[in-house]
Amino acid sequence: MFPRVLGAVAVLGLSAGAAAADYSLTILHTNDFHSRFEPISKYNSGCSEESNAEGKCFGGSARLMTAITEARRRSNNTVLFDGGDQFQGSLFYTYYKGKVAAEMMNRMGYDAMTVGNHEFDDGPEVLRGFMDAVDFPVLMSNADVTQEPLLAERLPKSVVIERGGEKLGLIGLTPIDTDELASPGKNITFTDPVPAVQAQVDKLTAEGVNKIIVLSHSGYEVDKRIAAETTGVDVIVGGHSHSLLSNTSDRAEGPYPTMVGNTAIVQAYAYGKFLGELNVTFDDEGNLIEAKGEPRIMDAAVTEDGAVKARIGELAVPLEEIRNRVVAEAGTPIDGKREHCRLEECEMGNLVADAMLDRVRAQGIQIAIQNGGGLRASIDAGPVTMGEVLTVLPFQNTLSTFQAKGSVIRAALENGVSQVEEVKGRFPQVAGLRFVWDPSVAPNAGRIVSVEVRENGAWVPL
Repeated sequence: MFPRVLGAVAVLGLSAGAAAADYSLTILHTNDFHSRFEPISKYNSGCSEESNAEGKCFGGSARLMTAITEARRRSNNTVLFDGGDQFQGSLFYTYYKGKVAAEMMNRMGYDAMTVGNHEFDDGPEVLRGFMDAVDFPVLMSNADVTQEPLLAERLPKSVVIERGGEKLGLIGLTPIDTDELASPGKNITFTDPVPAVQAQVDKLTAEGVNKIIVLSHSGYEVDKRIAAETTGVDVIVGGHSHSLLSNTSDRAEGPYPTMVGNTAIVQAYAYGKFLGELNVTFDDEGNLIEAKGEPRIMDAAVTEDGAVKARIGELAVPLEEIRNRVVAEAGTPIDGKREHCRLEECEMGNLVADAMLDRVRAQGIQIAIQNGGGLRASIDAGPVTMGEVLTVLPFQNTLSTFQAKGSVIRAALENGVSQVEEVKGRFPQVAGLRFVWDPSVAPNAGRIVSVEVRENGAWVPL
């Protein structure tokens, strides 16, 4: 079951209630939206108008607009943050790049966001264009951008905003391995988040700011480490791991908020399927004394904002011819869920790897490997459109062929299973070979037990 109502309360210290000098704030948040401006299905892929009318769809900018508006009416002090990865994931991004994200985020009134790794998918140029178009600060503290002319002096590590007469210090984080995950170029160096955050906390505290919020595109496990190894952080608004934190859902990775010491950590899954809503209270010295809330699911119970829906419809017109072209038929649903394809063999991985091998087999190619993290959605049963294909495979990568020794293939597989516990996306979906691996062995210490390739209709050791 997905949650619909507000959940548990974390009360810190010995406070029994809000005193006259206490300060209350509602933090609304999204993360890993991935260009899902239109409603999505339960598989996180496209959802037809007919299914939407039948109440079977989730998310979309129009529902988010309504939910944000309603939440602001319930609270005197509200902020709206994004945990990164607005970019990439649908034909909207392929066609418009960051322009639609900038327009929608301005319309919804975001107060700040952090840079996700996918904001670098098309290099600093597209990120800079997005930053020039938005009405709010975009942050990143754990990187040196001084040698990148497009971002130097333009991408702050932290900022201070005011809400309800109080100052809020905001710090941004991106994955330390963004240079491996995306295309930031050679002029940017990424660093460990913990010292980066602490340096900004110390700076903000010296400026008299005593309420500090980190916008972190680092993942749930890293966020817990940041909370444990830094001082002075009150709230971490997370992203990157697509984690649903909840007090009511059986799919939750942890409670909402997850408390590590006096730091409240939140994250709201992905794709605009939820709007996070965290209500916090600070005492007059800036200490966090209460944190409560629950992400709200963006299902049919949330009415779509008419003006936003109409605008998305206008923007979709140039895309219709491309994405409505039927290219195949699926007899059953094809599972491409993140929690499967990044951890084990999955249906979508088999399909994509098999298709890759089929395309180049005539060249003498024997095997194909696709990383699970490159598979971005499932596909429903029935006609398969080009739009669905581009949602599953949005990155416009080029299929490359080459010769390699067996030792190289084995090393690649070893690397592929080295971060399964962190759900990093390296897991190898394969065709033309099969392998056995042992998760009880330490990463990069011989997890791959055996590898076989298909030759003349038989499996033989590599």
